[in-house]
Amino acid sequence: MARQRMSRAERERQMLAVAEEVFAERGYHAASMDEIAERVGVSKPMLYEYFGSKDGLMRACTDRLKSELLDATRTAVEKADGPEDGLRRGLVAYFAFSERHAKAWEMLVSEGAALRELSTEAEATRMQQSDFIAVALAANAPQAEPERLDAYAAILVGACERLTLWRRRHPDVTAEQAAEYVMDVIWTGFATAVPEKPTTI
Repeated sequence: MARQRMSRAERERQMLAVAEEVFAERGYHAASMDEIAERVGVSKPMLYEYFGSKDGLMRACTDRLKSELLDATRTAVEKADGPEDGLRRGLVAYFAFSERHAKAWEMLVSEGAALRELSTEAEATRMQQSDFIAVALAANAPQAEPERLDAYAAILVGACERLTLWRRRHPDVTAEQAAEYVMDVIWTGFATAVPEKPTTI
């Protein structure tokens, strides 16, 4: 039976999905373009045609993760009824996303601390989420100091990242439970900057 012809966009998505699996399983340095090409069912030259290099393929994978994470958290927050609900929904979305991409997420966070190839991508993901949170907070606390809100956002991102790694040792903890743990610690501080009758995020 002839193999179904894919569009370039469909083929690229397939390559990225497989590459994410291989990078997560092997680690960046041990992953090979040969294995990725074999699993996808394409030639290695085609991988290079699409992404230029192994570095380019890794950047494309992390860019996709970063974009999908922002979409997931933004969509969750847009459905919220007020800032507390928005924070909780955003946290659940974050932890659920990191669970769906557990191995790749752990590689990005863990190896990103040691590998130049990943450190920039990991930090870009942190900054993306921090900026998103700070903007959401500012929408509900226009009187608050921007620097304070930026600091809150950075604290929240750091806490979530560490809790994501902690959940690897506690797989029974759900995304909802993890979100509640963060809310227990964080919300009291955020609440001091939010008016009693805030606008919607």
